[in-house]
Amino acid sequence: MAKLNIVIADNESIIRMDLKEMLEEAGHTVVGESINGIKAIELTRKLKPDLVIMDIKMPEMDGITAAKIIADEKLAPVILLTAFSQKNIVEKAKHAGVLAYLVKPIRQDSLFPAIEIAMSRFAEIQQLEHDLNNVKNSLQMRKTLDRAKGILMDAYNISESESYRRIQKYSMAKRKSIKEVAEAIIRAATK
Repeated sequence: MAKLNIVIADNESIIRMDLKEMLEEAGHTVVGESINGIKAIELTRKLKPDLVIMDIKMPEMDGITAAKIIADEKLAPVILLTAFSQKNIVEKAKHAGVLAYLVKPIRQDSLFPAIEIAMSRFAEIQQLEHDLNNVKNSLQMRKTLDRAKGILMDAYNISESESYRRIQKYSMAKRKSIKEVAEAIIRAATK
């Protein structure tokens, strides 16, 4: 596993110290520590860690609320720690975007596999979001191009393939992308 920069949030200093020791012995770096969810979010935004490990029960803001904010902002994968394994807490954690959930006391044989899974899932989610954005952009480009082709077809009474050829030719001649040319045609037609 790659060496990670990690933020730890737990209001119990002994647990933070034990967790930090385990992580650092494995070659990871604890870049920030917090005793509440608010500070954990601030540290995560500021330090941009590879991973956040935090307790559920903390003062000021609990770990589930903080995890949801961190997940919504796509800052880092979150592993939640808890002394409780109640079904309702697990459900809340799932809906908060938490990628792993460990019951205290934390042991190395459960922590490190959870870290690997959380990191892997986070990378998969990021890739899916990237792919989805590419598909959305491609679809938007297609709509823009189709609209521009339609404008040229109506204006010059030409076929769809001829209108595309003209857009493509103008694009190459002016060293502009097809999207830029299509957008310019649409702007000109709507004035």
